[in-house]
Amino acid sequence: MEDGADRTAGTHGEMIGGRVFFSNVRRSLEVEDEILLISVGVDIGSSTSHLVFSRLLLERLDNRYVVSKREIVHESDVSLTPYAADQTIDAVALGAFIDAQYDLAKVDPRAIDTGALILTGVAVRRSNARAIADLFAAQAGKFVSVSAGDALETTLAAFGSGAAARSIRESNRVMNVDIGGGTSKIAVCEGGAVIDMTAIDVGARIISFDPNGRIVRMEEAGRRFAAAIGATLEIGMTIDAAVLDLLVERMADRLFEAMSSASLGAATRELLRLEPLRNERAPDVITFSGGVSEYIYQRQEGDFGDLGPHLAKAIMQRVAKWGPHVEQPDQGIRATVVGASQYTIQVSGSTIFVVPMSMLPLRNVPVITPDLPLAVEELNVAHIANTVRTALRRLDLHEGEQAVALCYHWQGSATFARLDAFARGIRDGLTVLLESGLPMVLVGDGDIGGLVGIHFKEEMSLANAIVSIDGITLREFDYIDIGAVLELSGAVPVVIKSLVFPTSTALGRAATR
Repeated sequence: MEDGADRTAGTHGEMIGGRVFFSNVRRSLEVEDEILLISVGVDIGSSTSHLVFSRLLLERLDNRYVVSKREIVHESDVSLTPYAADQTIDAVALGAFIDAQYDLAKVDPRAIDTGALILTGVAVRRSNARAIADLFAAQAGKFVSVSAGDALETTLAAFGSGAAARSIRESNRVMNVDIGGGTSKIAVCEGGAVIDMTAIDVGARIISFDPNGRIVRMEEAGRRFAAAIGATLEIGMTIDAAVLDLLVERMADRLFEAMSSASLGAATRELLRLEPLRNERAPDVITFSGGVSEYIYQRQEGDFGDLGPHLAKAIMQRVAKWGPHVEQPDQGIRATVVGASQYTIQVSGSTIFVVPMSMLPLRNVPVITPDLPLAVEELNVAHIANTVRTALRRLDLHEGEQAVALCYHWQGSATFARLDAFARGIRDGLTVLLESGLPMVLVGDGDIGGLVGIHFKEEMSLANAIVSIDGITLREFDYIDIGAVLELSGAVPVVIKSLVFPTSTALGRAATR
């Protein structure tokens, strides 16, 4: 493979134990045995916002670098997300909070190498997302920005809480229930993977109160629960204690039914934001994450003017009678705050296909890794297409709003018939994206990227831009930057930004060249 790596030297480093650690991802990684990166994870949601600063250590493994250690160096306070009078997020107040956390962490924003900005709930709304993005404009090229829909947020919580890792470590079926301010996300994990998930409109801040007990905010779900118990609640009212108890009991009933039942009543189904769990059998272990988990595990005693303490007590009363063991998660309220490791690899210019060249560079492209059935001799077009659509839906990328990089592992011969079936299946699976005019971005781990790209262009006359590269391995939760072709080598520099989950069963991040 041609060597066209960026050899621009770093500008700073520090000596630790006689070895030099560099924290500039623009250095060539070929000459250092260990790389030290500073990462920040920022989680901005409907109810709370917080940051986690981490130090990531990358070590050389053959000709690759893997994350060998993730050390949390500072966890910010958890702040109630500030709102302006028009109910949009108050970007000025939020910016002041973020600046204060950088000061407390003793981290200069310019020293950050990489990070993840995760927006959930109302933070995803266009007006809010734009204002929040402006807060991080100076670091835009270093951050992975994730607008997490229900499915992705559920998956992030499952991995961030350690439930997926626990399912391998203990060979158990593990359910993680992430109870936040507006919704609860339920994931079932086995063998390190999320095998089932759902989300429901049950959360601690669907009704919020001022210090005098008067209602100051009420979500649609709060009105629905109030109507279900025959109560009329309005902004400015003080809720009666008996009504509050009845309301929370009803919320806990609906959440527990979604967690435990294979057949849901109409009232619970109406609250679901995803398909219901199959619930073929009960989990062996349950963990809780999200803001309400702080009350479940008695890490928080204060009252934040919401339903959190009451909901925690009510749901635990039901779970205690169910049977599965309740265990501590690796992360509670910070389960979705993740760091990102970042490093550059090289893709051979002889196995890429890019049309038009002006499509590059591409930045912050999310990766999907569908489990494509490519081992059989006769490839099934419909099966491939369905698998791709499932992968898009799993990461909330199915609406065609942004390009995705589809990572595949080619198996078997590259005959015309097999290439054609593969290409038609991929095209059909990505129909929504392609009809939106987005480019076809393919990343293989073998050496047929050029053939695949040519087939889409010449044999299928695909009108969309095509970027087909290979020689690297990606996984879900990766984001990639694909740089412009380097003139001297004809190669393409690729930056992989990986979400690094704490206490993962496979903490190392590997890529082939």
